[in-house]
Amino acid sequence: MFVGHYAASLALKKYEKTASLGILFLAVQFVDIVFFPLVLLGVERLNVVENFTDATHFELIYMPYTHSLVASLAWAALAYALFRWVVVKSRRVAIVVAIAVASHWVLDLLVHTPDLPLWSDASPKLGLGLWNYAAATYVLEAALLLAGLWWYLRATRPTGAIGKWGMTAFVVVLLMINVVNLFGPLQGDSKVMLAATALLSYFLFAAVAFWLDTKRS
Repeated sequence: MFVGHYAASLALKKYEKTASLGILFLAVQFVDIVFFPLVLLGVERLNVVENFTDATHFELIYMPYTHSLVASLAWAALAYALFRWVVVKSRRVAIVVAIAVASHWVLDLLVHTPDLPLWSDASPKLGLGLWNYAAATYVLEAALLLAGLWWYLRATRPTGAIGKWGMTAFVVVLLMINVVNLFGPLQGDSKVMLAATALLSYFLFAAVAFWLDTKRS
C-alpha cells in the first residue's frame, strides 16, 4: 500500500490536533523509510520483477526487521518513547504517533502477498494479496484516503483559501500519483532508483502535509 497509508495520518489528526501532520505522514511510512536503506545495505532484500503482481513490480523477499508484526510493534513502541519523553513530551501525541507507525503493518496486510512475517523470516507470513488486483487495490486506497480526508476536514477549520482547498487538492494529486504507481510500467530495475524515489516521495509528501496543516486550525 502507498497513498492509502496517509488515511491513518489524516484520521489521527482528529484525535490529537497538536500532533504535526507532517510527522504523522512520516510515521505511517516509517517502516518503509527504514526498509529501503536496509535493502541498499543488503540487510533486507527485494527483487525488482516486472509485473510481479498486477499492482507491483517488486518481490519482497526478506524484511523481518521492518515489516514483521513484532518489528512493527517495536518501532511503534520506540516512537511512543521518543515522543513521550524526548521530543514533545506529550502522552497523547506519543500515542497517535505510535498508532500511526503500527498502522503500516495492518494496512499492508490487506494488499501484500503472503510476505509479512509475524516475527522472524522463518515464522508464518501473512498477506491477503489484493496487489494481485490493481483496480481493487486502487479503489481501496482511494476509499481510505478520501475517508481520512473527510475526517480531517471535519476536525479542522481553514484559515484562508489555501486552507480551504489545499488539502483536498493535495489528496487529488496523491490519487493521480497512485494511478501511475499501480498501473504504470516498470521504470528501470535499479534498487537505488526505487529507494531514492520512494524516500523522496515520503519526505516531500510530509513537507506538503506539514505546510497545508498550518493553513488550518
